Amino acid sequence: MRYKEFLGLKLSEIGLGTYLGDLDEGTDRRYEDTIRRAVELGVNVVDTAINYRYMKSERVIGRVIEEVGRDKLFISTKGGYIPFDADSGEDPKEFFERNFIRTGVVDPNEMTPQGHYLGREFIEWCFERSLENMGTDHIDLYFLHNPEEQLLFIDRDRFLDKVRECFDLLEGKVREGRLKFYGLATWHGFRIPRGSRQYLDLVEIEGLAREVGGEDHHFRFIQLPYNLGMTEAFTLKNQEVNGRVVSTIEACKQVGIYVYTSASIYQGNVIGRVPESLKERFGLQKDVHVALQFVRSTPGVGTALVGMSRIEHLEENLEIENVDPLRDEEFFSLFK
Repeated sequence: MRYKEFLGLKLSEIGLGTYLGDLDEGTDRRYEDTIRRAVELGVNVVDTAINYRYMKSERVIGRVIEEVGRDKLFISTKGGYIPFDADSGEDPKEFFERNFIRTGVVDPNEMTPQGHYLGREFIEWCFERSLENMGTDHIDLYFLHNPEEQLLFIDRDRFLDKVRECFDLLEGKVREGRLKFYGLATWHGFRIPRGSRQYLDLVEIEGLAREVGGEDHHFRFIQLPYNLGMTEAFTLKNQEVNGRVVSTIEACKQVGIYVYTSASIYQGNVIGRVPESLKERFGLQKDVHVALQFVRSTPGVGTALVGMSRIEHLEENLEIENVDPLRDEEFFSLFK
């Protein structure tokens, strides 16, 4: 397994995602087996969210932690969507009312139609429940989940105030020793043109972290989609850093932020769609290996996340580790 070094960390260049899957025990067991095998093969980055499989994905990770030890995993989780607990046996409406409305944690007037919410008290609720779900005393990396969804419903100043409040909360969690780093996990925000309603300005966001955490703030990660079919993070110059307009991935390099890529194999949609000519150019036979080689070879990419709930898929995907990444000049030639 190859690793990327960042702020004293060694992070596997391929990480395991836990987004998809049914809510049955069989899916739980497959995830547990796959994460356990991933650790054996050297993977240490595991990504989840409190709403993934209605808290079941976090609990799966917690059971693996009990077996392999907390130090074997660098765990990221997220908060931003109103979660439900699939194991509670409770009616979802009653769960929502009891946990969020009667407590005042959520103001329903500020919740989006998709169930997204951004507020200090809500993020703290999610953070604490995630610790409980995983049976751990700390989270390595906490993402605000798709915060740009808020920009469809509130003005930018209000949005920035909400992000600042959440960053202040998370800096507090770092001081308590319950969190190491935080960041933004996005879908649209960092890969759309400046001026778009959901656009996120990396320097502006990093500035909020400086306001609440100083020069040694802990906003050091972002997550965004990047794959053969969604290349904007590398090709679209939409961020301004020190007077230069650059791509989001380049901006992260300059600002000192580590990049997780989500949808690295387009949630499996690359299978059967990679042209033979591209396979020949990469010298690889399998579509999934071409997709992973493209992402892991991109200058500035840290860890490529891949959703994996079956050992056979994990082992097939990790075969790419036996191949050297493209050299920079080889990678850049793909765009000529």
